Amino acid sequence: MSNDTTDLRFFVTLAESGTLAEAARRIDVTASAVSQRLRQLEQRLGVHLIHRSTRRFSLTDEGELFYTKARSLLAELDALIDSLRARSGQVAGTLHVRGPLGFGRQHLAAALADFHTQHPKLVASLTLSDVLPAADADRFDMIVHIGDLPDSSMIAYPIAPNARLVCASPAYLADLAGQSGAPRRPEELASHHCIVLRENEEDVSLWRFRKGRTEVAVRITPDMSSNDGEVARAWALQGKGVIMRSEWDVAGSLASGRLVRLLADWRLPDADIVALLPQRHGVSARVKLFLAFLQARFQPLPPWRKVAAGSADRGRDGEAVALRPAQRPLVERGQLAVAKAKRP
Repeated sequence: MSNDTTDLRFFVTLAESGTLAEAARRIDVTASAVSQRLRQLEQRLGVHLIHRSTRRFSLTDEGELFYTKARSLLAELDALIDSLRARSGQVAGTLHVRGPLGFGRQHLAAALADFHTQHPKLVASLTLSDVLPAADADRFDMIVHIGDLPDSSMIAYPIAPNARLVCASPAYLADLAGQSGAPRRPEELASHHCIVLRENEEDVSLWRFRKGRTEVAVRITPDMSSNDGEVARAWALQGKGVIMRSEWDVAGSLASGRLVRLLADWRLPDADIVALLPQRHGVSARVKLFLAFLQARFQPLPPWRKVAAGSADRGRDGEAVALRPAQRPLVERGQLAVAKAKRP
């Protein structure tokens, strides 16, 4: 074999791609070039690394061994290089980050751009999607996640507090004048027009509230639903109904009066924003630095709470209600929490 790491990186990429076509896309070559290089690698090793089929392939026992060892060696080598560069103040290499669509557009993209400005030798890659197949998780150095933590072996670091709020437009509430009026208790939502966002395979029509020791679960019947948060918020702004959304998404609309917060004395489960990192032999210096950068940017007061701090939001019956800070504090910066652990 050659005396560099290109063959190792090639095969790791191929194994994690699942198809020759996907590997070709990631490496930016043709599928025939990937197939030829694989044959050459197998000839040098003297073993077959994959079982070929029409569309996909699977690893042979030798391929599994080669992939596992190559991935481990490359992780250790990259960590060593990062450590040496960190001693000289350099941050380089490639940083693969994945995040949700809406939050990614509004906050994560700008944060990564600013981080790249500080470290111009870094190659930054951002993938935005609200659906992440478990098999693809290891492709990323960091996954920014919002809400309930998935059953995963990844490790969660806190980035920012984020509450869920129930709100509606002034136009929708005006249409209720002389009728039932704005809901005063969660149970009354069952008779309202509601909008839901389909995400993370959650039961989006079951809204859970708590006030003190009292807990109420309400099964709403959505009039409209979407898998896009911007669409759902736009419908709410148009007066189509009541929406439950993340604080980061609606804080600006609440501050401007385009949306009104409802049931402000009831709390919904928080949807804190965390960074999920794979359990590898070591976390690279660039990942550690980006994590610290995000925590400094969003803690202790994230941008959406700075907006709320400058303006009182409309609460029940139109009275001014200020957004309250999350009552469950984030763990100390740098403290780890296993993602599959139960949340309090």
